Amino acid sequence: MTQLFKITDGRLEKASRAQLERETLIEDWVAGDLGLVGLDAIIIGRQVRTAHDQRIDLLALNEVGDLIVIELKRDQTPREVVAQVLDYASWISDLTTQDIHRLARDHNDTSLAELYRRRFGASLPETLNTAHQMLIVAGSFDEASERIVKYLSEVHDVGINASFFSVFEQDGQRWLTTDFLLDQDDVTDRAVKKVRGPWTGFYYITGGTEEDRSWEVMRQHGFFSAHGGRQYTDKLGNLSLGDQVFYYQKGNGYLGYGLVSDEKTLATEFWLPDGRKLVEVVDEYYLTEHADDPDRAAYVVGVDWKCAFPVDQAQTFPGIFANQNVVCKIYQQETADFLSRQFGVEAEGPKS
Repeated sequence: MTQLFKITDGRLEKASRAQLERETLIEDWVAGDLGLVGLDAIIIGRQVRTAHDQRIDLLALNEVGDLIVIELKRDQTPREVVAQVLDYASWISDLTTQDIHRLARDHNDTSLAELYRRRFGASLPETLNTAHQMLIVAGSFDEASERIVKYLSEVHDVGINASFFSVFEQDGQRWLTTDFLLDQDDVTDRAVKKVRGPWTGFYYITGGTEEDRSWEVMRQHGFFSAHGGRQYTDKLGNLSLGDQVFYYQKGNGYLGYGLVSDEKTLATEFWLPDGRKLVEVVDEYYLTEHADDPDRAAYVVGVDWKCAFPVDQAQTFPGIFANQNVVCKIYQQETADFLSRQFGVEAEGPKS
């Protein structure tokens, strides 16, 4: 059970659990910021009516074009909600790309393509709904329901997870905490591996164009950075020491291969091997902009670049894997094979 404590003069004061005035507040908050439930996606409809005359609380679409059913527990038992989201999933699994465009238009004042472009800054994938996921949002979950969700996800690769909200109150102030039953990235990986193949073992990282971020500066000083808000910087937390990364520069191609040498940290707190801070050596505005705001500040990971090409020799081919995610796994085997050859990397083979 999640607990929250306030630190006052070196002492811990336990905050008491509180209730929201209305449960629809959670739906409003989640609809306004899917990051609260660990999703990088756009809402395409609220209270979406199914062919069976039921209503899905929130229906979302992620960057690769997969649908996500988001359902709040409200006054139902957790087990009832599990059954309900499975029923919703059976309906959305048959939706065509054309169906989804029509559904989004019915629930928004603009096209799905424009909604997607506003959020991801890219063109909508031509084919949608090759896979789908489900997320149950609840204040609590009983043990039986937890076992069911884990069984479906971990044994049968069903894309289902649960997110928990807790409200606490202390001295007239209230706080909201979130937690997850399963790691959302693991849930996603299991749900889509049957349709896109196993993970190659490599990570893709991108920092925009050369004008956005100098490749030579990152290469020379052994780092990779992200800024602009948690929807971008949180992705750096997916990288661990020793992970293999390929750097892609928008508009050019792949420029570097390396191993993660330092995990995510504030750019202003990142130390170089020679004992100096990165921001003392590198004069780039994005590293120090909003440094006093953890939600908007720049973060970096250290990278030991093993092989690098200059910008005018970027490695690419028609159809090579690239997208808008700051960090993601490379599943396209053709891209992994090409990069292994060009950068002299000995491929370890697909990951299960």
